[in-house]
Amino acid sequence: MTSFERGDVLLVRFPDSNLTTFKPRPALVVQDPGIQTGLPQLIVAMITSNIGRGGPSRVLVALASAEGAAMGLLADSVIVADNLATVASFAVARTLGKCPVMADVDRALRIILGLDGQAVAGR
Repeated sequence: MTSFERGDVLLVRFPDSNLTTFKPRPALVVQDPGIQTGLPQLIVAMITSNIGRGGPSRVLVALASAEGAAMGLLADSVIVADNLATVASFAVARTLGKCPVMADVDRALRIILGLDGQAVAGR
């Protein structure tokens, strides 16, 4: 099994909301590398080029930035920490790059998972 690290940006078969179909899209590995599940799978966050999807649980990455170049993205994108999926390792087509803004992603994950002690609007 090929190993992937937290912060890797991968092209994966990401499940659609109906959970029966998928499409290839970039995704960010958010799983702790020390967690050994014994299963050939990864926990990833969706990355979308729909930059209208803003908010505290999302991280904007501009294509023209050093971060966008390091991640191997093809357009201005948003890391969607509130859309996580577990994907099988065989669903990974290739590695695109590495995410240099993991501190921002961690902050977004803490917000969406309720780990920061702050109330989220709409609760």
